[in-house]
Amino acid sequence: MSSSKDAPSKHALRSLAVVFFAVALGLGFAWLAGGNGVTAYGLPVFVICAAVAFAVNWLAFIPAAIAKTEKYYDLIGAFTYLSIISAACILSAPLDMRAIVIAAMVVIWALRLGSFLFVRIGKAGGVDNRFDKIKINPPRFLVAWTLQAVWTIITAAAALVVISATNPAPIGIFFWVGAAIWVAAFTIEVVADRQKSTFKADPANEGKFISTGLWSWSQHPNYFGEIMLWTGAAIIALPVLSGWSFLVFASPLFITLLLTKISGINLLDKAAAKKWGDDPAYQEYRRKTSVLILRPPSA
Repeated sequence: MSSSKDAPSKHALRSLAVVFFAVALGLGFAWLAGGNGVTAYGLPVFVICAAVAFAVNWLAFIPAAIAKTEKYYDLIGAFTYLSIISAACILSAPLDMRAIVIAAMVVIWALRLGSFLFVRIGKAGGVDNRFDKIKINPPRFLVAWTLQAVWTIITAAAALVVISATNPAPIGIFFWVGAAIWVAAFTIEVVADRQKSTFKADPANEGKFISTGLWSWSQHPNYFGEIMLWTGAAIIALPVLSGWSFLVFASPLFITLLLTKISGINLLDKAAAKKWGDDPAYQEYRRKTSVLILRPPSA
């Protein structure tokens, strides 16, 4: 019979198994999606970028684990996007207009969201409740950093495939439709985040939930913007996709699954239910307001 002392080692092994699986998933995805693209040092550029994503997060994990802090987690996430897009651009140069535009889109998005999240966690004293139990457990904490790398690899897939494409296509309808969706989605995300930040900064709203602006049309407008943003990027990539590179459409599907079923809406709704579940105003808001897709409140 195993003793209770064996439990920590078993948990550690499970965490390391998750890390191994995540690495295999990230590199395998990169190999399939980017296999037809430009190569460097004998490897597809996409695969090299995936390796960079893991390296950045693992290096950041070391001081974070020692200090037991998650303060720089989101900032490193943004830096990971900047790192892999930069690597892809350098290794795939010269770039066509489609590649330049989609690279700029990812850079703009990463700089905006990374700085926003970093400022937000700073206001919260550098504490993110999601990490309360895992930051004191190095193997589990390593899982979080590894999964962030996988998140980056999959979400940025369309951009990385376009940048490293060996068959550039002329600018056409898919580019303009995808770009229009991206710009609209980016605007929605920025406005929603700003509206909520302004609402929470007002002392008069202490303990209240936001139900104005875009938040009167969706309970999670920022998530809707995030999903549509990467959908737009995938549409921009369409003309250069072939074979396994169509896997880039896993990006918006993955984000939708994550934000609606795993670590987004479901967790936020549970927390909100604890705060305002018995509040008639909150119940009315939930009844009238779309959960995700932007649309006018129902009667």
